[in-house]
Amino acid sequence: MISGGAKLAQPSGLPMKTGSNKVLTRRGFLKASVVSCGAAAATEKFGRPLIRRAYAGAAASAIASTNLGKLRGGFAEGIYSFKGVHYGSSTAGARRFLPPEPPKPWKGLRDALQIGPPAPQDRSRLPSAGSGMPVPDLIGPGKMSEDCLVLNVWTPGLPAGNRPVMVWLHGGSYSIGSSGAPMYDGAHLAGKHDVVVVGINHRLNVLGFLYLGKIAGEKYADSGNVGMLDVVLALGWIRDNIAQFGGDPGNVTIFGQSGGGGKVGALMAMPAAKGLFHKAIVESGSELRVNASLEADQAARKFLAHIGLTRGRLNELVNMPMEQVVAHMHSMTDPDPMGAFGPVVDGHSLSRQPFDPDAPAVSANVPMIIGTTSTEMTNLLGHAHPELFSLSEAQMRSRLKSLPGLADDSRLDAVIGAYRKDLPTATPSDIYFAVATDQLVRMDAIRQAERKAMQGSAPAYMYLFSWRTPVWGGKLRSPHGIEIPFVFENLGEARDRIGTGADLRSVADKVSGAWVAFARTGDPNHSGIPRWPGYTPKDRATMILADHCDVVNDPQKDVRLVLGTLTES
Repeated sequence: MISGGAKLAQPSGLPMKTGSNKVLTRRGFLKASVVSCGAAAATEKFGRPLIRRAYAGAAASAIASTNLGKLRGGFAEGIYSFKGVHYGSSTAGARRFLPPEPPKPWKGLRDALQIGPPAPQDRSRLPSAGSGMPVPDLIGPGKMSEDCLVLNVWTPGLPAGNRPVMVWLHGGSYSIGSSGAPMYDGAHLAGKHDVVVVGINHRLNVLGFLYLGKIAGEKYADSGNVGMLDVVLALGWIRDNIAQFGGDPGNVTIFGQSGGGGKVGALMAMPAAKGLFHKAIVESGSELRVNASLEADQAARKFLAHIGLTRGRLNELVNMPMEQVVAHMHSMTDPDPMGAFGPVVDGHSLSRQPFDPDAPAVSANVPMIIGTTSTEMTNLLGHAHPELFSLSEAQMRSRLKSLPGLADDSRLDAVIGAYRKDLPTATPSDIYFAVATDQLVRMDAIRQAERKAMQGSAPAYMYLFSWRTPVWGGKLRSPHGIEIPFVFENLGEARDRIGTGADLRSVADKVSGAWVAFARTGDPNHSGIPRWPGYTPKDRATMILADHCDVVNDPQKDVRLVLGTLTES
């Protein structure tokens, strides 16, 4: 854990954020990272069966009305699903880089039976199986298309009901991913807990976050945030239509992991999103700051220079085939597209930093759950460099010295000493991964919770997911993204990354139960976990989510304090 805003020397195996300075800020890490923890699309279930609500007439017609027309969905095991539902029009051609527009109404019945198209993206940025670690399917079925403004709905009943609505924002930084990935299927979560689950696709990377406001004028003033404005439009569709799917439009929770958590934070600061959601959950994605307009403008100019276009030839980029835009992203290295393109403080759709210097007033009444896993970096760094799992003491010290503030031996000794005290049996590799995790991910989560709690209008709840996966010889411990199958109740679909242990169902009961209790009431407490108090800068109550849950005040206090002395260099 480290004080906010610190820059980190580029860890081996992670893409650079931008420019030639060869450093990666922790907010840049969020945009540069992907979920490197696999989920197989297996259909076999194990353990006791999930609870599904039973309805008379299991073959009931899966028809739902919207304000644009009627939809035909699917029905299986007591759950209705509507997939590939268009909430926005195509973003191709003249609509590229512009705010989204609703689709046109239709007559008759439109099928909503298949996962919709993922946004255009550079698939080469996806993790590979080279290290032998589990590899996720972050995208799922469907062919990439700029007609990607689609969502998926899972619900236990039509249309009656007043269920909490849980809206998932997928990870993969702001550059890759899709809500159609198998690990994000919402049927089990909806069925077990009687909620409505929605997953959203939106524009990504250059097509969703290329800031052209300074280059091309007022028409493109919002171009750096159109990917987020897509999500706002989807939330508007949910407000207007979710009652027809059994959901309560007045009780909507947004939740996301990694880059999805960053999207949650950005929405918290967007005036256009005010009132469209009522609770928020950030999983391993606390991004306090996004690109300033100057940073975003520089990245856009470099992209245009990379493809050989000047301001006067912007129409060529607007009309360029999607595949060619993706190819240009693939060949670009300065800045790296995975880190350079994301939300921007443009003075239009986003007028301030999400959580810096404080929590945004526009969402002051929205309670939050915020947290991380305990060893985020074992897959994010270890996936590309498995040698990190067998560092010697000298190698560990050498790698830690590359981090800002740790070049001095006395400072480095103090940090290592704090970790030795906190983790007395830790190996050099354990300490390396712990420091990297705390610097890159956890401290921003702590600062986000601090700032939300200090606002005083709605509570923040802090967690640390510490259940250890047995796969890959147990080396990964509690890696980035490991909580997702427990949140979604997709245990059978994630055997390759969580195994088949007897404890899985119990952990899922605790985790998904807390997420749903929070979505229902704004308080995550339920009978399966100890009492979970709100987070305050004084007590710092943190729920440790594992086989046996416990609340610890200010876990790793000595580590937090010593790393807090490291200032931005």
